[in-house]
Amino acid sequence: MYEFFDHTADLGIRVRSDDLLTLLNDAARGLFAGIVENLDDVQAVQQVTLSVEGEDPEYLLFDWLSELLHVFDSQRLLLCEFDLQLSAGILRANCRGEPMDESRHRMTHEIKAITYHGLSVVHDSDGWTAEVIVDI
Repeated sequence: MYEFFDHTADLGIRVRSDDLLTLLNDAARGLFAGIVENLDDVQAVQQVTLSVEGEDPEYLLFDWLSELLHVFDSQRLLLCEFDLQLSAGILRANCRGEPMDESRHRMTHEIKAITYHGLSVVHDSDGWTAEVIVDI
């Protein structure tokens, strides 16, 4: 589950889940929901495979979201489905979505960058919680 929170001149994404892979999946959906208002209308018709390395959950989250933002910026590809596997510090992802179509997709924010400011990933007895601030 993800939710947005206000942050001065930026946008915050808070994610809670039972496990790390779900946290990364929900963070990705939150990122794209911050870009396009109607994420549920994005169709999973094109696939891209990504790989990100990282042992530390905070850096893994940062690099994962940065890679996704790069895909959007370079290919204008809105992603909506994420099949994730994490093994030996390498996150492998098969991601599906479709090219941005301004006649169908309503932009909400232009996300310029993922920031380290306020970045946190916490694992405790209640599960996983992450917060990340994106520059808009």
